Amino acid sequence: MKKLVRDKIPEIMKIKGEKPIFHKANNKEYWLALKNKLVEEVNEFNKDDSKEEFADILEVIDAIGKFKKFNKKEILELKEKKSNIKGKFNKKFILEI
Repeated sequence: MKKLVRDKIPEIMKIKGEKPIFHKANNKEYWLALKNKLVEEVNEFNKDDSKEEFADILEVIDAIGKFKKFNKKEILELKEKKSNIKGKFNKKFILEI
């Protein structure tokens, strides 16, 4: 099984007496792993919509932003611009097509 794990997981496993086999991903592998991790975390949130699972999603999103070198201020401005044009999701509208 290959999957992206948090930075301290290998050390935690070693402390528990486990012998993890891991490697440092190259950029191509890391990008694919981040996208897979985002899907994994969203699926976990769908099963358990807890604060902890939501925090995991945000952690992956932060890692994606850092990897892609997205400027957080610019992203928030873009989010606000889209909200001003299209609105948010506060009114709970469901489009029936």
